[in-house]
Amino acid sequence: MRSLLAVPANNARFVAKAAQSAADAVFLDLEDAVVPELKEGAREAAIAAIDATDWGERSVAVRVNGLETPWGRRDIEELAARCRRLDRVILPKCESAADVAATDALLGSSRARLDLLIESARGVANAETIAGASPRIASLIFGSGDYSLDMGLLGVAGDFSFAMARIANAARANGLAPIDGPYFDIADPAGMRSACERAISLGYQGKRCIHPTQVEAANAAFSPTEAQLAWAREVRDAMAAAGEQGRGAVKTRDGKMIDLVHIKIARRLLERAGATQTGGNT
Repeated sequence: MRSLLAVPANNARFVAKAAQSAADAVFLDLEDAVVPELKEGAREAAIAAIDATDWGERSVAVRVNGLETPWGRRDIEELAARCRRLDRVILPKCESAADVAATDALLGSSRARLDLLIESARGVANAETIAGASPRIASLIFGSGDYSLDMGLLGVAGDFSFAMARIANAARANGLAPIDGPYFDIADPAGMRSACERAISLGYQGKRCIHPTQVEAANAAFSPTEAQLAWAREVRDAMAAAGEQGRGAVKTRDGKMIDLVHIKIARRLLERAGATQTGGNT
């Protein structure tokens, strides 16, 4: 899931465009993108769109309202009961294992998995416990906007390295996908690329996109480069030849030593390339 594209659930035109985009995954938003008086109608629109739309190979999710709101629990119950195609539910403002357990129970027998938005100081503090709270969890998503507010960063550019690293580590430790939050300046493609690169350096697998124009940058950033794939193939072939000779280490053409750990990295790069080429619904 290199790119996770957000779209207001009650905007049919945007939903149709998102379904034809290059995004690996799309989520219909019932939370921040919908004003309170339209929440009930947006829920109905999301339920109708999920099963009536051809989503292709991409996964489709719904970001429900928080459990503490008047709409959150019913959002989850209605989606679970009425949607055949629903792949995931995105739970905002997840702060504890209890939040996960409550959502899991509301989903019941639905096959939908959980993406958990970690966007508060308490959520970051409990990231490890949250990540291991249910086998239904697929990913942890960093929510920089609300986290910034919770940390008192009012009008100040924050350094989120600690929170991002902790969330990514908790996700990886539990076999989950860490997904970075959005880059809000849609008119700044260079800034988007830089934000993706920073997330990659902290172990993230993908990024939320708030506009279709950001999808290409996310997909490119979170895919192996041609240079990386060439290196991976060379390592694979060199280590295979070394293995036939009973050796566990060998030099590459540029004179660098490689061993068994490098073949693991090479295989992972080649697997990731294969997943992106097939539009893997992970």
